Amino acid sequence: MTDYLFYLLLGSGAGAIIACFALGLVVTYQGSGVVNFAHGAMAMWVSYVYADLRQGSYVFPIPGLPDRYHFGEDVGFRWALILSLLTAALLGILVYALVFRPLRSAPALAKVVASVGLVIVFISLVDRRFPDTSAIRVKPILPREPVTFSEGLTIPRDGLWLAAIAIALAAAFWAAGKYLRLGLATKAAAENEKGAVLLGYSPDFLAGLGWVLASLSGGLIGILASPLIQLNSGIYTFAFLIPALGAALIGKFQRFWPTLIAGLAIGMIQSTFTKMQNDFSWFPKYGAREGLPFLVIIITMVVAGERLPERGSVGGWKLPFVPPAKVTASSIAVPFTAAILGLLFLGPLWRAAIMTTTIAAVLALSLVVIIGFGGQTSLAQMAFAGIAGFALSKLAMQYDVPFPIAPLLASVGAAIFGLIVGLPALRVRGTNLAIITLAGGVTIAEFVFKNPDVIGDIDSGGSKVPNPALGDWDFGLVFGTKTSRPIFGIFLVVVLLLIALAVANIRRGSSGRIMLAVRGNERAAAAIGINITRVKMQMFAFSSFIAGVGGTLIAYRFGAVSDLSYGTMASLTVLSFAYLGGITSVSGAITAGITASAGVAFYAMNQVIGGMGRWEAFIGGVLLIFTAIANPEGIAGAIRQQTAMAKAKKQREKAAAG
Repeated sequence: MTDYLFYLLLGSGAGAIIACFALGLVVTYQGSGVVNFAHGAMAMWVSYVYADLRQGSYVFPIPGLPDRYHFGEDVGFRWALILSLLTAALLGILVYALVFRPLRSAPALAKVVASVGLVIVFISLVDRRFPDTSAIRVKPILPREPVTFSEGLTIPRDGLWLAAIAIALAAAFWAAGKYLRLGLATKAAAENEKGAVLLGYSPDFLAGLGWVLASLSGGLIGILASPLIQLNSGIYTFAFLIPALGAALIGKFQRFWPTLIAGLAIGMIQSTFTKMQNDFSWFPKYGAREGLPFLVIIITMVVAGERLPERGSVGGWKLPFVPPAKVTASSIAVPFTAAILGLLFLGPLWRAAIMTTTIAAVLALSLVVIIGFGGQTSLAQMAFAGIAGFALSKLAMQYDVPFPIAPLLASVGAAIFGLIVGLPALRVRGTNLAIITLAGGVTIAEFVFKNPDVIGDIDSGGSKVPNPALGDWDFGLVFGTKTSRPIFGIFLVVVLLLIALAVANIRRGSSGRIMLAVRGNERAAAAIGINITRVKMQMFAFSSFIAGVGGTLIAYRFGAVSDLSYGTMASLTVLSFAYLGGITSVSGAITAGITASAGVAFYAMNQVIGGMGRWEAFIGGVLLIFTAIANPEGIAGAIRQQTAMAKAKKQREKAAAG
């Protein structure tokens, strides 16, 4: 029992980080109605600024400015802390004013997409600004001397200090909300912005203040906790933020004490899993720390069916328009012919860009079905793609299942996992569903992609995948001494064409109209006899199947599969480019493929402007944020609007002349 108490108390530090992040999420939500998926990324940036100041320099977050201002020596703890927290406050103000204030009355999807864009921006900035220190150790800040509770139970006290700070923050937020007029106004604004106005406060002021306080609390705990961990771009961004989202959900994004307790409990229970892995043969050896808490969250949400309380705001914002699918000979022949000619006559680097574009377009089509047609926010598409990729390797290599049966069966497996993760969509939607699907994606990645008991022994190259072949026809990218074969690219283009036609036909048929009815108003759809449960499950199954096809194409391209190809960041990146291209149409998915990282557009820009490859992710994140704010219908939607306006103008001019 003493050993378990040791691990339980040892997890107090991690629990404190989770709890403080969750408290920041609650403060942000109460002030502005935004679930900030970039909260951990902002804390990560502030922590890196602190670490850099302790090394004698200050890093600038804006490209075009000098990378660093060098002080020449360690500025000391006090000045490093002050400058870092000022950076945190400035980040909070800028992020709200430039990104989320324009989205104040936007639907949940636009806010989720904008926060995902911020995650991509901050991660790319860290990778660019800290190329030599992406994983660093920070000097101790809190006291680390061991404290003894009983004989045989001695632990470092820095984790307990963090837990005490988390409790103090929760008490401060709770007291402010209960006893201060400003806190009461914030609560009123969380329910309806008019309530804050009646109390004499500007909703924008309250929201901005909430962002500053949340950014300060996240930055502070990130700095104080950085000596306990090996600071890197993913540790705060995903490892601590995702359980923090779960803790905030348990507190319903309203109550501080349940949020605090849940956050501390998750961190401490995760710590005890380390002991249980060693003591019990039946206990999962892989993914238990990361996966089991999220499974509990998912089950809780499915059973309880709780939704985030909707924030009342003045005005409204419609979901992106879903255009009719017009399939013509030219709309098929022109892009198909252009892709084939490029594969046959351009060099290997251009061929690689076309192949990347094709696979990205397939993955984007999966999001067109689930988000564009169905209005269901899914952040787990690459997890479904990974399921299919690993299943393909196992089916083809271990059981000798031939092509095309193996990739089809693998994609069906992805569809089954999609149905399981999509079960919460029967009870929740919007931001809640985004959180749950993100947690489900992480659970799949930790339990499956890193577990050799499931996927087999993985060498440095990943699980192998044979070339797609029908009899003597080999469609692989590499065959013998021949590499970058155009035939593989043609195979990808044919698969994309078939899936694009299938998605277009869904939009044109009765299934598409039913999906749009559910997307628009579930109660009205149910009132006219539509089976909401069946429609949602069909959307998740078909979307996951398409994502699975994309996952098998990735596997065929690289000849192997590994968890690096299907991680959480990959899911967010796919969403970003799908939304950027246009989340509601097949043409938008094709545009998403063209603009995808390492796709045709970025490769062409890199040829014109050297060094663009270093900033691909950053540019993509910025464009994603801009698209969410200015044009929710994406690039394809903007082109469609401009074309319609030009036609209307020409018709008016013709009518006036006649």
